[in-house]
Amino acid sequence: MFTGSIVALVTPMDEKGAIDRVSLRKLIDYHVASGTKAIVSVGTTGETSTLTHEEHGDMVMWTLELSDGRVPVIAGTGANSTAEAVSLTRRFNDSGVVGCLSVTPYYNRPSQEGLYQHFKAIAESSNLPQILYNVPTRTGCDMLPPTVARLAEINNIIGLKEATGNLSRVSQIQDLLNTDFLLLSGDDASALDFMQLGGQGVISVTANIAAKEMAHLCALAAEGNYTDARRLNQRLMPLHKTLFFEPSPIPVKWACKVLELIKTDTLRLPMMPLTETGICVVKQALIDAGLL
Repeated sequence: MFTGSIVALVTPMDEKGAIDRVSLRKLIDYHVASGTKAIVSVGTTGETSTLTHEEHGDMVMWTLELSDGRVPVIAGTGANSTAEAVSLTRRFNDSGVVGCLSVTPYYNRPSQEGLYQHFKAIAESSNLPQILYNVPTRTGCDMLPPTVARLAEINNIIGLKEATGNLSRVSQIQDLLNTDFLLLSGDDASALDFMQLGGQGVISVTANIAAKEMAHLCALAAEGNYTDARRLNQRLMPLHKTLFFEPSPIPVKWACKVLELIKTDTLRLPMMPLTETGICVVKQALIDAGLL
């Protein structure tokens, strides 16, 4: 459940900005049918930064309810306050989620020791499996391989979503860790290379709109069939790139709407709708990928 194609699910909203349960059900059904291995609910792509605490919990619980055991659900529980991250994590104890994804604290730029103590406190607050999430372009904070190795010694810290796009990190981390620790790419454009170097999968933005293709890509990589995997990845590469043409999840929510996976591409301020230029770029990428 923690390998292969794991979708970083968008949070569908109606015209007024409320969470859209009808579209959420449609998205979950789509991922079940497409072979997505697990859903991350309320991660970065799920607009965690603009949801209230109550909405955050509701979105995770509704994802659990609507998935009805058909696909594992991982809860996004990261925060820049350790106490808040601990509270979010505890909220999902005994809820049915299979684990938590916790991003490095953003904005306050902690030291490596601060990162260690932060994640140690979170892990010790729960029996749920914990996946670390390193995305310095978003957080201004980079968790280095020696810190990951220290954290990996804590029993319920089981893996890392590494979203730096720096492929040398794979071998650096592997050299310090045992083979049971999961390494997941958080960067679609380099995910195939990441898996070829030893990663076990990807927590993907592209999978929101190309779920079957991403599931197949990861399956090919797991089989060691990199010839066919690279052919498929080359077709998806325009999507991998243009879904970040403007800040995510702006492009991917627009694409979800165009593909009729959700009703609207509503976002909350300070996020703005996809620009006319962005629409042209993303639409062409969808055409090139054979999705439109």
